[in-house]
Amino acid sequence: MLAQAPFADHLARPLARGHIPADAFTGAAGGAACGDLVRISLALDPRSPEGRIGDVGFDASGCGAAIAAGSATVALVSGAPLLRAARVGTEQIAAELGGLHPAKRHAAELAADALHRALGAAARERAALAPVPRRTLVAMSGGVDSAVAALLTARAGEEVVGVTLELWSDPENDGERSCCSAEAVRGARALAHGQGLPHLSIDLRAEFRAGVVEPWLTGHAAGHTPNPCLRCNGRVRLDAMLELAQRLGAERLATGHYARVRRDGRDPLLRIARDPVKDQSYVLAGLQPSSLARLRFPLGDMTKDEVRALAADAGLRVARKPDSQDLCFLAGTGLGRFLERHGSGAAGAAGAIIDRAGRQLGEHRGVHAFTVGQRHGLGIGGPQPLYVLGTDPGTRTVTVGPREALRTREVAVRDVVLRGPGVEVDAVKIRSRGRRHRCRLAAELGPGEHAAVEVLLEEPIERTAPGQVACLYSGDLILGYGIVGGDPGGL
Repeated sequence: MLAQAPFADHLARPLARGHIPADAFTGAAGGAACGDLVRISLALDPRSPEGRIGDVGFDASGCGAAIAAGSATVALVSGAPLLRAARVGTEQIAAELGGLHPAKRHAAELAADALHRALGAAARERAALAPVPRRTLVAMSGGVDSAVAALLTARAGEEVVGVTLELWSDPENDGERSCCSAEAVRGARALAHGQGLPHLSIDLRAEFRAGVVEPWLTGHAAGHTPNPCLRCNGRVRLDAMLELAQRLGAERLATGHYARVRRDGRDPLLRIARDPVKDQSYVLAGLQPSSLARLRFPLGDMTKDEVRALAADAGLRVARKPDSQDLCFLAGTGLGRFLERHGSGAAGAAGAIIDRAGRQLGEHRGVHAFTVGQRHGLGIGGPQPLYVLGTDPGTRTVTVGPREALRTREVAVRDVVLRGPGVEVDAVKIRSRGRRHRCRLAAELGPGEHAAVEVLLEEPIERTAPGQVACLYSGDLILGYGIVGGDPGGL
């Protein structure tokens, strides 16, 4: 490590300013909005089992504090192992400068952001740390659940490393309400550092848009109501963190989800959480058994009240932080506005509201605003309440009818994945916040992938929109899943 120097020395004689190492990973923060910009460029030593930072440099423009903060960051991380450098944040940079006036603290925040973007890119692409048996990577969103998951993992004697994914960036979003924004990354980093933990952040915005948001938009344009969380957890987010865990020498990944896993020598299967109100196993149904084998859910046997109480006892500042309610990429913006800005095809065009006989009852401003079972927002009256029975973007029509017309005892499910014999399926759940319904499969299916199956219900239920996930259960185990109705493409 290089010798410490106060603010004046870093400003007068900045360390490695303008230097870009060979094979460097660069992170930047700031820009036109604030007038200050800091870039940190670093390279890992390929011979080091700890992933030491073999070379590092910076550049900065704007105020003198930005230059000094960039230099201080170089001093703090030069020659440091990757996970030690991951403990450096705003507080450490400010301390290296001898303390900062509140008006200049912004410079340390920018330098920390730039450093962690560079560290995250290097860790994801180049790290190859030696395995450590009790090292666990913990997904941290900046909320109370993931903070307590990290706390419990550390108390169990594990060496904890925190990680946060930046998945979405949109000026119309409310970053404070999103679990994957730049603001959430900073909050999670502060929580991890507050617990004395190293923290890395990974930029997955391109993968998230291509693998989650674009298929979700395609589904809406086709008149479906897809659940993006299943695709995100099963194909983008958790896979990326499991890969990072391996690069960091960690055997496991822990998250703050309310779910459990059956571990009895056979392939692991998801189990519903102890707290059925908070159970999140539904949105994890797409995980492969090989992924479940390396996952841990420390909150699976806890209630939300118990989690908040534990956080309060530990002095975590997020103990009473409200839960995120929206899809992360919709936080702070409406569905219609999002579809207008990011593309929804025919879904955004006006059309007719019709009854089952094809008679026009009214007009709408876009089928994207309606989903099967919806009652409010139709803008039409009548002798009895009317509900949305279906939407057709091709003809731009919304079909409505009485509530009884929604009732069904059969649900068509496509793209089915079974982790066990289909004869063991005894319940289905077709809404993330819905309940399980007793059922059986119409066909005898074995473990594996199947094009489609009819799910036969013991009691009639109200139909849900095409594109939703049908989660298939055997007792409290998730035995498989599929997609309700419609054509492929909306998962």
